[in-house]
Amino acid sequence: MAIERINLFQLDLALVRPYKVSYTTFDSFAPLVAEIFDSEGRTAFGEAEISPGYSHETPEGGWALLQELAADMPGLSSADARKKIEPFLETDPTAASVLYVALEMLDDNPQLAVNETTRVPLLQPVQSFDVTAIPDEIEKTLSEGFKTLKIKVGFEVADDLARVAAIQDAVAGRATMRIDANHSYSPEQGREFGAGLDPEGIELFEQPCANADWAGNAAVAEVSRVPVMLDESIYGLDDIDRAGDIAGVGFVKLKLKKLGGLDRLRNGLDRIRSKGMTPVLGDGTATEIGCWQEACVARHAIDNAGEMNGFLKFKQTVFEEPLAFEDGAIVVPSGYRPTLDHDAIERLAVSRAEVSTAGGNRAAE
Repeated sequence: MAIERINLFQLDLALVRPYKVSYTTFDSFAPLVAEIFDSEGRTAFGEAEISPGYSHETPEGGWALLQELAADMPGLSSADARKKIEPFLETDPTAASVLYVALEMLDDNPQLAVNETTRVPLLQPVQSFDVTAIPDEIEKTLSEGFKTLKIKVGFEVADDLARVAAIQDAVAGRATMRIDANHSYSPEQGREFGAGLDPEGIELFEQPCANADWAGNAAVAEVSRVPVMLDESIYGLDDIDRAGDIAGVGFVKLKLKKLGGLDRLRNGLDRIRSKGMTPVLGDGTATEIGCWQEACVARHAIDNAGEMNGFLKFKQTVFEEPLAFEDGAIVVPSGYRPTLDHDAIERLAVSRAEVSTAGGNRAAE
């Protein structure tokens, strides 16, 4: 079995409503997608969104690297192709994961084999910043079956605390809450916010300070009234081990695109638990592709709400048979192996590239 062709796409996917985080507001996402075809007629795919401001990777750099890596893959076995990609999982994991995960899928990675119908409960973000609109949004969210909510902070500390309190009042003990600063507080702000929280119903406080500011995040964890979770700081096992040595860090979140592969992700989740912390999993910017793949891993590796809810944010679907959502959960039927909706992919693509054993390279912007 050899790789015959790879199609690459950069999509423009509009959101149902703007998604506001501390460092920007998103109206759309631009995921990178790869579909691989082999000599036996099999196909597989991977995807990842590179969000500006989240890490050192950029959408432009990721698109260029994806084309560079794909250009050397036609004619190779999937095992040899993975070996070529592996070094880039350490330096540019998000971009490299697009191809690496597709290769794992091509090889029928057992984590994607769902032999009985599986439900993965999800969280849902609270998106209202007008406190008068919060009660209605909470009621709607709870009616849809969600039992865990995410609250974005990282703006002004006093305003953030007031908004969290308003959400707590509206929730009234009916759901668990996660707080996420998206690495936007200074250590001083993070300490003020964490110490000022009413812990009632709050599960964790995610990534208060900058990715590389381990001392700042530790200082926040020292005084926070709820456990801290690290996300943006975590890219591999060494980072997980480092987090495990910080008092007050009780959770670590992983994403498939950051660990780079399905098996690497499972190993990371197991490592978190071995260090006495609780693993959290999920990418809120992923399409159905990444959400399905993460849900397959989640069914064995976590016992809390998954954060792979990105597919609910989009106006469009990219699967022929859309990923199912019911009563606050992803539902993966027994035997489910999705296929891409190629008409939708072509319609949504803003950049395309193709490499093959027969025709060399073709790119269109």
